[in-house]
Amino acid sequence: MPAFGLLALGAALRRLLLRDDAVWAGIERLVFWVLMPSLLVSAIAPLDLAALPLGSMALSIWLALLAGTAVSLGVARGFGLGHPSMTSVVQGGIRFNNLMGFAIIGPVLGPAGTALGAVATGLIVPCVQVLTSLVFAIGPGAGGGARVSPLRALRQLALNPLLLACLLGFALAALGGLPPGVRPLLRALGQASIALGLLCVGAALSLGALRSRPGVQAATCLVKLGLMPLLTLALARSFGLEPVPLAAAVVFMALPTATTSYVMARAMGGDAPLMAALTTTEHVLAVLTLPLWIALLGAGG
Repeated sequence: MPAFGLLALGAALRRLLLRDDAVWAGIERLVFWVLMPSLLVSAIAPLDLAALPLGSMALSIWLALLAGTAVSLGVARGFGLGHPSMTSVVQGGIRFNNLMGFAIIGPVLGPAGTALGAVATGLIVPCVQVLTSLVFAIGPGAGGGARVSPLRALRQLALNPLLLACLLGFALAALGGLPPGVRPLLRALGQASIALGLLCVGAALSLGALRSRPGVQAATCLVKLGLMPLLTLALARSFGLEPVPLAAAVVFMALPTATTSYVMARAMGGDAPLMAALTTTEHVLAVLTLPLWIALLGAGG
């Protein structure tokens, strides 16, 4: 309820009180560049890296992402979509809204879940960035959109604040953790990222987009909200992951696509209207699918 309540509140605030796009753009920059990195560093830095099942988590997540990309490309091909629309289907099929993940994983699994959610984010972000950049690069953009070059893709990875925060968190963990007094500061900033970030997500959703190409939307939602977590669950169990890291990996892979997918689609010549529709539809359906996955994980021990 807190996570989806914040989404609904964000949508209401956008339409009734804070109608200026510049307000939301500023909050989004604050969350992306300061608050969310603080959450990741504060969650990862105290971890005992030697005790983490990094190899099994990485294999489970990366193999599922590769399979999800292949299936998403197949969906786009099956519907006869052009390259711009295909990029939106792939983004809708493999990207994830990590802010919603942290809003859910903490109450469900406690501090250990938040820490492992940060680990999952550190594994998902670079893989997704590489895959989506490659997908944009394999064809021309629409409406004069720029193609992604390998150099530009590497630059995007090198400057991604979430990836940098994960790397910094792992480095600090290897060195023994954060200095005294720093962790409470970063933790406070990180907690602010969850509420503000979900308000921004709600403000960005558009219910009018739900009617756009329902067949494509349904197939993409099935990949993202159904197939991706199912593959992750099967792979994690085959690699012998313990229940808590398994649950963290599955929950984060079951999240709806990132709202920044629309920004990337618009900037790189993708199908922005389809991306907006997929983002909204996946968040609406996640109200049902996420509790089901959490219940399934709980029933499985």
